[in-house]
Amino acid sequence: MMMEQTIYITGVGGMVGSHLVDTLAEQGHSPTRIIGTFYKPTTDISEIQGKAILTELDIRYSAPVHSLIQQYKPETIFHLAAQSYPTVSWERPEETMAINVQGTIHLFEAIRAVRRIDPAYDPVVVVACSSAEYGASLTPENTPVHEGAELLPLHPYGVSKVGQDLLAYQYHANDGIRTIRARIFNTTGPRKVGDVLSDFARRAVAIEQGAATTLRVGNLETRRGITDVRDLVSALLLLSAKGEWGACYNICGQYDYRIGDLIPMIETVLGRSLRTEVDPSLLRPSDEPVIFGDATKLIKRTGWKQHFTIEQTIADTIRYWRQKTGGQ
Repeated sequence: MMMEQTIYITGVGGMVGSHLVDTLAEQGHSPTRIIGTFYKPTTDISEIQGKAILTELDIRYSAPVHSLIQQYKPETIFHLAAQSYPTVSWERPEETMAINVQGTIHLFEAIRAVRRIDPAYDPVVVVACSSAEYGASLTPENTPVHEGAELLPLHPYGVSKVGQDLLAYQYHANDGIRTIRARIFNTTGPRKVGDVLSDFARRAVAIEQGAATTLRVGNLETRRGITDVRDLVSALLLLSAKGEWGACYNICGQYDYRIGDLIPMIETVLGRSLRTEVDPSLLRPSDEPVIFGDATKLIKRTGWKQHFTIEQTIADTIRYWRQKTGGQ
């Protein structure tokens, strides 16, 4: 009988990492075989307590990363740890680069160090890259964008993700590490904070509960391909098993939505209309008019399918925020 593999998830305190733990637990993986590290989690870490070995670790420092890889020698690594907000990257570009770029180097150098002692160590590393890498290539006439499009990021976060992406390729090309570059497009769902759909849902629940009167909005004219986090997790797991080493894959839902059109969908779930108000702080210095990717390469390689509609994602996200805030 084959021994169950050890899986390491960096950034387990984020939305994607926590849902990945949920899925692995549902699939029957032992909590002692799932290692998750977090630092300043953006989700309630208690929601995945008992499903994994959870350890606080700041990936900006190489020594603890090396120690963890050496201790557990995980067969599969999902590198999700990141400063993942474009707006924050304008305010703190150096921190964004340290976490996203330096942190990625620390992970790969730790693998190399362990391999020098144990040459048989051969993990699969799925790196969470981003649609933000495409930047200025994301024009209406160029979407849905393919993996071969030029990488022209429009903010420090996008630049940091290009760095992650190319580092993953470089460590595969030079060291033979089995990397997969997952270029993730807009993903949302329960536990998410800091993206438009989840923030709309959370603010709408606040209005429902009398804690706010208006729905604060930014640019409502942009278009986004939106994927449910549970479908994203499915894609990441499929890529870890079936992806081509060193290759990049877009992960994007098959429909793009005008941001303003999400509001009526939220109103339908709430059963009430919402008054909107433009908040200048939610407007970015530069904002891609459309972010929408072609996931054909992923689908052909892995057979990935979407199972969650935008309506289901909205309903589940509103239900989550109602529960977290003591509502229905």
